[in-house]
Amino acid sequence: MAHGRCTGSASTGRPGTMLGAVLRMRLRVLRRHLRLRGRRRPRPRRGGGGAAGSGEERAREPVLLVSGMGGSVLHARRRSDPKFDLRVWVRILLADLEFKKYLWSLYNAQTGYVESLDDDVEIAVPDDDHGLFAIDVLDPSWFVELLHLTMVYHFHDMIDMLLDCGYVKGTTLFGYGYDFRQSNRIDKAMAGLRAKLETAYKASGGKKVNIISHSMGGLLVRCFMSMNHDIFSKYVNKWICIACPFQGAPGCINDSLLTGLQFVYGFESFFFVSRWAMHQLLVECPSIYEMLPNPNFEWKEKPIVQVWRKNPEKDGIAELVLYEATDCVSLFEEALQNNEVFILNFYMSLI
Repeated sequence: MAHGRCTGSASTGRPGTMLGAVLRMRLRVLRRHLRLRGRRRPRPRRGGGGAAGSGEERAREPVLLVSGMGGSVLHARRRSDPKFDLRVWVRILLADLEFKKYLWSLYNAQTGYVESLDDDVEIAVPDDDHGLFAIDVLDPSWFVELLHLTMVYHFHDMIDMLLDCGYVKGTTLFGYGYDFRQSNRIDKAMAGLRAKLETAYKASGGKKVNIISHSMGGLLVRCFMSMNHDIFSKYVNKWICIACPFQGAPGCINDSLLTGLQFVYGFESFFFVSRWAMHQLLVECPSIYEMLPNPNFEWKEKPIVQVWRKNPEKDGIAELVLYEATDCVSLFEEALQNNEVFILNFYMSLI
């Protein structure tokens, strides 16, 4: 674990000088960001522009952005209270508390879905702004905007670039976020992607859609293409994949199942979801296991999983043990054999 060095002092020796300097720097960055936005040429975001703009718009093919693992805003809603709607992923303030309370889940082998521990809670992806809200800035709070915490800016820059190029939200630009806890083959995800493709196709006047997917979003699109080939051919023109783990993601799987993932680093990580809390969620997510490495793929260099383990025959001295990525399932099974009971016990202590 890294430890921040907080013992130094500002050169002036005055209390609060360092904090004040940081805040002033952040404010200057924010003002510059807003000035740059103001200088950009006017662009229509939901409707068409003038006659020339309308002509250009008619010539454009629609674009659908599909997020990757952890790249969609998730809200918790209560079935007993229609007014309750809380963003639980991503958030910086109170991140760990709300994450454990609402997102910790168990996999139901009978239904194939990951289900929240609280039966009254359902997890939903907001569809505001034609699906773009859920994949843009993943924590749209004033705190993140003020400090310009770009680590939660997911498709933000690409959305801005496409808008600058003349794409229009709801006509030629759409987003698709999904509950990344679930399997990439689950019916709800497939139905949601189909509905989004149909919407983009109709809104653009019958033009086929160009999909841009990131990371695990590529697996979701591939599942859709395999399971709904006729629909995919009807609505999709081109598909661009960015960093898609088609042959598996051994490093991601290793971190997810043994230690958990960390999405934010540096000082800001102290305000974010902890590795341990993320680990307790990911071990129950079928989407993670769908990224296990393909045992039949001809790797140029086989990926290796390296794990420090205590050797009981050497007084518990830790040794670095190497596993081939396709042969480490036994390691994961050993590490997770008692995890479910621990989750339930911990959750019961919360309520």
